[in-house]
Amino acid sequence: MGGVTSVPRERPIGVFDSGVGGLTVLHELLVALPHEDFVYLGDTARFPYGGRGADELERFSLEVADVLVKRRVKLLVVACNSATAAALPALQRRMMETTLGIEVLGVVKPGAVQAVGVTRNGRIGLLATPATVRSGAYQRAIEDVDPHVTLLSVECPDLAGMIEDGFPVDERVVAMVREYCGPLREGRVDTVILGCTHYPLVRPMLQRSLGPDVSMVTSGAAAARQVEHALASRDLDARREGEGDYRFLCTGDAEAFRTVGTRFLQMPLGDIERVAAGTERAAA
Repeated sequence: MGGVTSVPRERPIGVFDSGVGGLTVLHELLVALPHEDFVYLGDTARFPYGGRGADELERFSLEVADVLVKRRVKLLVVACNSATAAALPALQRRMMETTLGIEVLGVVKPGAVQAVGVTRNGRIGLLATPATVRSGAYQRAIEDVDPHVTLLSVECPDLAGMIEDGFPVDERVVAMVREYCGPLREGRVDTVILGCTHYPLVRPMLQRSLGPDVSMVTSGAAAARQVEHALASRDLDARREGEGDYRFLCTGDAEAFRTVGTRFLQMPLGDIERVAAGTERAAA
């Protein structure tokens, strides 16, 4: 394996998620790192990830990472909590075995660190998919930062899918959100981690249900800071004038990705290329 400084700095940053939810993370990356190029892959053909087993999530994540490495990325961001929780160590091993040794960053640790810094009473809530909650990844991450903080986790099996499908904001959705937030209100948490990148799209609804004094933590901004530090430490930050480029890949329907993705990214998506994860092998 070559030295870590041998990765060309002009290469793009790779970002992936099970669908369009990770575009909330990409949005923060585009704002924080405007000079960088990005390539985003949404594994929409196999969405959602949240109800799948850890072994399957690891396999999917490795296949998606192979596609992005084939696109010659210099850093990989796993903008999916379920994939981060299940596959981050395996991804890090795989990517460091590539010719150039590509660093892989997830969204769990940045969110956990931020939540511990925000909480006042040491009681943090987590709203996440079943896969993320059952992995225990947030529990471990928070214990690593401060073992005296309590985490109360709530599985939200239907929320990400409804958001991805462009759900109507009706009383059924409001009732679902209230049900998920109920245990957190009863547990007197003062900080809640939105442990799925789709959830920021319903943040106002969640805030209303949780109350105005509860702080909510999303992983996008914290992950962007981690990416910025990782690039600087490896001397990989782009040194160009003007804004970088961003482009999109998906494994499902490209027009459906565009329709929903524009709402998540809040920026134009441009051309979207459909790819088949698992058919391209990494050869950095």
